[in-house]
Amino acid sequence: MLTTLFASILNANHLLPILISQYGSLVYLGLFAIIFIETGVVICPFLPGDSLLFLSGSIAAMSAHSLNPVILIGLLAIAAILGDGLNFEIGKHFGHQLTKPKWQRWVKPQYLKDASTFFEKHGSWAIFLGRFMPLIRTLIPFTAGISRMPYRRFAWFNVLGGISWVSVAVLAGYFFGNIPVVKTHFELIMIAIVVISLLPAAIMALKQRAQNRRKGIESNVNEIK
Repeated sequence: MLTTLFASILNANHLLPILISQYGSLVYLGLFAIIFIETGVVICPFLPGDSLLFLSGSIAAMSAHSLNPVILIGLLAIAAILGDGLNFEIGKHFGHQLTKPKWQRWVKPQYLKDASTFFEKHGSWAIFLGRFMPLIRTLIPFTAGISRMPYRRFAWFNVLGGISWVSVAVLAGYFFGNIPVVKTHFELIMIAIVVISLLPAAIMALKQRAQNRRKGIESNVNEIK
């Protein structure tokens, strides 16, 4: 999965400009679909949303291409909001079925556990904060649906998070994506964005594992006593 992810990031830098020159405004629909699927389909948390938004913003800053940053932000924010809304409904109506063992190949138990821990720690703000964390981003609304979070509260943080995430990523690409040093090492920058954004989830998983190990040791000590 990681190999496919990195390959898609490296290819997107060259493929997206070609698609824009061939299909023009239809590329907006493709970008909309990718963001919607990443945020809305619980089995697709691996899609490179952050790097794709950054790349789109950097291309929009080039006069040779037709992407408009305002349209990008508006359209992709809608995609992100609708995606999370769908994911919430999937969790609400089908969450308990999708967490059964036969679905573990697609809905990874560790990812779901990390999302649940994140949700319990941050409460409603997890909907907003989770937007900026791959994997967690896709599973947080699913977890909120399972927990029967009131929809009005979810919708508020969903809209706030969707607009903020898309705006920050697209504008970062728009203003910084075409700096010479960034353009020269664009592929590495894309990979760095993914790695850095994955760090919080990785740290959370390591902390959880350490806590479980500590509890196991304490349990063994108590049994010996």
